[in-house]
Amino acid sequence: MDESRLNDFMGKLVADMGGAAMLANIILGDELGLYRAMADSQPVSPEDLAARTGCNARLLREWLSAHAASGYMEHDNGRFRLPEEQALALAVEDSPVYVAGGASVIAALFHDKDKLVKAMRGDGGLPWGDHHPCMFSGTERFFRPGYRAHLVAEWLPALDGVVEKLEAGAKVADIGCGHGASTVILAQAFPASRFIGFDYHAPSIETANQRAREGGVAERATFSQASAKDYPGNDYDLICYFDCLHDMGDPVGAARHAYQTLKPDGTVLLVEPYANDNLDDNVTPVGRLFYCASTFICTPNSLSQEVGLGLGAQAGEARLRKVFEQAGFSRFRRATETPFNLILEARK
Repeated sequence: MDESRLNDFMGKLVADMGGAAMLANIILGDELGLYRAMADSQPVSPEDLAARTGCNARLLREWLSAHAASGYMEHDNGRFRLPEEQALALAVEDSPVYVAGGASVIAALFHDKDKLVKAMRGDGGLPWGDHHPCMFSGTERFFRPGYRAHLVAEWLPALDGVVEKLEAGAKVADIGCGHGASTVILAQAFPASRFIGFDYHAPSIETANQRAREGGVAERATFSQASAKDYPGNDYDLICYFDCLHDMGDPVGAARHAYQTLKPDGTVLLVEPYANDNLDDNVTPVGRLFYCASTFICTPNSLSQEVGLGLGAQAGEARLRKVFEQAGFSRFRRATETPFNLILEARK
């Protein structure tokens, strides 16, 4: 045994345990409004923060101290400061790097542990709808900041001629729309176009319709319960998959249905978690996050459905290209990318 390697690993393991514990503290701070109360980046004492938030000062001292020990906050003589950079990630929901709301996705993994034990010892399946409710709200809050920051400003302009169609008036299907974050953003940006979101999870469709009303686009953004292989309509100018194709049991069948319902000159926008084609190239912080999530969420959902291809969240561009080639698409390319996403374009 190499004692030095053991010590290095134990240090890594303790750091990971501390990180997991900090995520619980992030969820707590988000729900109680503690980050928002510190978003001005001014130093506060636990007593100051207690007065602002109505929380227990003694418990706040421990919570604040955990943040100081983790490097999330600055500490000086009993007062704590949330720097502007950290506030963008933890307090400002309109920030493109806001992640606090998405931390509850990680909470769902712990809530659903017993279900995964059963899946591991069985057929591997765990349907999306069987997760703890915080999975659904957390997923919306995790992805929405990125969609707000990149979808209209970067991803759509990277596609061939799509922005012009949307400005003139296009028919768009958003497949696997969840709570409708992407659909509402599109409808707000392109008032001449009509958007239809489809998802097989009925509670998500109900929430999506509420989001459309709240966003003032309910007349142009509608939502219906349907699977990726049987949603109605045809002659779509644009069909979108936002971080969902790899979760499907039969992604080839979904892509084939898109081929059949797409206009001859239409476009498929495929947004997928960033991944290289080989595991060794995905040994990164982003790869670790997505492999862990895929173990609990993406792959079990696929295995719970017909075909059960099990692409997983780190499928990589080559496997995704094969899916669309099998469905009949002749043109497939990487349009652009972010540290978290591959933006891919498919055309007939």
